[in-house]
Amino acid sequence: MAEVTTPQMTEQLDNEEVREILKNTTDLRQYSRQIEKEFKEVENKSIEDYIAESQNIANLHNQINDCDDVLERMENMLMSFQSVLNNISTEITQLQRKSVSMSLQLTNRQSVKAQLSQFIEDMAVSEEMINIIMETPVTERDFSSQLNVLNHKLSLVKELSFKESKSTSDVSDVLQKLRLKAMSKIRAYLLEQIYKFRKPMTNYQIPQNAMLKHKFFFEFILSNERHVAQEICSEYIDTMSKIYYSYFKSYSTRLTSLKFEESCTKDDLMGIEDNASKGLFSKTTSLKHKSTIFTIGKRGDILNQQLEAPIIVPHAQLKNRYTVEALFRSEQYALVDNACREYLFVTEFFMVRGSQAQDLFNQIMGKTLTLMIKNLETSIHDCYDTIAMFLCIHLIFRYQLMCHKRCVPALDKYWDSLQSVIWPRLELVFRLNIQSIHDCDPTKFNKELGPHYITRRYAEFSAAIVGISEHFPNELVSRLLLELQNEVECFILRMAAIFPTRKDQLIYLINNYDLVLGVLMEHTRDNSKEAEAFREQLNARSAEYVEEILAPHFGGIIQFVKECEHFFEKEQMDELRKQERRSLALVASFSANWKKSLEELNREVLLSFPSLLTGSQLLQLALASLVQYYHRFHKLLTPNARAQLTNIHVVMVEIKKYKSNY
Repeated sequence: MAEVTTPQMTEQLDNEEVREILKNTTDLRQYSRQIEKEFKEVENKSIEDYIAESQNIANLHNQINDCDDVLERMENMLMSFQSVLNNISTEITQLQRKSVSMSLQLTNRQSVKAQLSQFIEDMAVSEEMINIIMETPVTERDFSSQLNVLNHKLSLVKELSFKESKSTSDVSDVLQKLRLKAMSKIRAYLLEQIYKFRKPMTNYQIPQNAMLKHKFFFEFILSNERHVAQEICSEYIDTMSKIYYSYFKSYSTRLTSLKFEESCTKDDLMGIEDNASKGLFSKTTSLKHKSTIFTIGKRGDILNQQLEAPIIVPHAQLKNRYTVEALFRSEQYALVDNACREYLFVTEFFMVRGSQAQDLFNQIMGKTLTLMIKNLETSIHDCYDTIAMFLCIHLIFRYQLMCHKRCVPALDKYWDSLQSVIWPRLELVFRLNIQSIHDCDPTKFNKELGPHYITRRYAEFSAAIVGISEHFPNELVSRLLLELQNEVECFILRMAAIFPTRKDQLIYLINNYDLVLGVLMEHTRDNSKEAEAFREQLNARSAEYVEEILAPHFGGIIQFVKECEHFFEKEQMDELRKQERRSLALVASFSANWKKSLEELNREVLLSFPSLLTGSQLLQLALASLVQYYHRFHKLLTPNARAQLTNIHVVMVEIKKYKSNY
């Protein structure tokens, strides 16, 4: 590896060499001459070498000159190439600019071409369109298609006319003539469809469906000639208003003839005396022949299974008779079907919404609705069937809900009007029934321990009202039911007071309370307010009755327990021992008579109550109370008396014989 000599190292070496020369030689001039001689020799040798190589040097010089010439030519050539390339770059840039400009021009021309083409197409009136508008029937599909095109052209010309476009003058005359021709044909067609409604026995849905199929016709007329559209709308309103009025007037009249001839009167109130003259009627046209006016029976089905049943056809049902609510349901369901269909038709065909749709609907159905309200006022004026009126109110609730599900709010005011007619009459008759019970004189009735007919009427009636109003509770109805309940409870207590003994009074109360509770629980929820109230009364009177029937047979033991039990609680055993003679007499009496007493108790209870279930429950309640008193009596006895008392297990075995399977 070669050593690297720095200037410092060279200077150091020279200094050393000088020091060596000075050290070895004393004469510097001699040393200088020697060095000069050596230089001369080297110079001569170099000259000789140069002379010897002179030819080669000359050749090299010539070659260098030749290379210079070649390089000069190459330089000139490259400079020429550079100039050409510069020109090409300039041309490419210019071409790019021209290309961008041409592309933009092409895009603009294509856009203008598309707009012009569309404009020309929109403005041009083809022979095909003229022929179809002029000659083709309006019901053909081609006519509807070309009518849409014509409507578009008319709208465009109208828009351009405001901009003072000169092109509109070329086609406006032709388009106006086509518009008049189309209007004339469409007007004739729509009026023809409207006049079809006037033919007897016409199915309204057929012409209405035909009009809906071509609903664009009215839209075309409305956008071009409003007075023609108003003419068609007025003609439709006038026609349908008369048709609906005539139909429902006739239908309501014929339905009225199917009503029961024997309707409820003021003599059929809840508190009116029930005798033979007001019993079942022999006529098959009597409502009371089928069921009493206080029992709902199957009449409640009208709110469920029969809600959307087919309407009554009067001429096909001449031999049948119907309740008030059945005729009301048929009439209102017919109205719901027709009114909903009519409302949906006018909103779609005449393109109206909100208040405009309501106004148009009122113009068509207003007279009919007013007629039906007046008919209801007339029919309800003398109605005393509270259940029928209450069913009608709940039919209104359900039909109003049905209309809302069909997106038809147009009948809301009508339903409110019907309710305003029925509610006052319902409340009046309801209060007449309450007053009739209040006015009853208990002394005029026979002393029968069974349920009173007023109690039975109330039970069925209350169960019917509570059952009907379960899904649509009403504060007024709840208040009236409470007033009726209070009046019935007062009447039951007044009736019980005519019996001389407390036991008979309790039997009468239990029979009546049990009847009401049974009917309510059968037709309503167990936790209804009415059921809870009578359940409390029944439980209280049942406990009191048990004490009454046990007293004649086991009264001594019961009295002994009540008087002496506090001695046992206070551990006053001396006082209990003082009662030993009395307790021994009670034990002896019980041992001698307890089986016979159980038999008499069983016979007495079962004979006092027409309901075997009620009698059995009271008997079991009495026997359970007897067992409790027996246990308590056993605790109070002295050992001597306790030893003579009949074993409780023997008593329990005998009591089990009276257990009922009801």
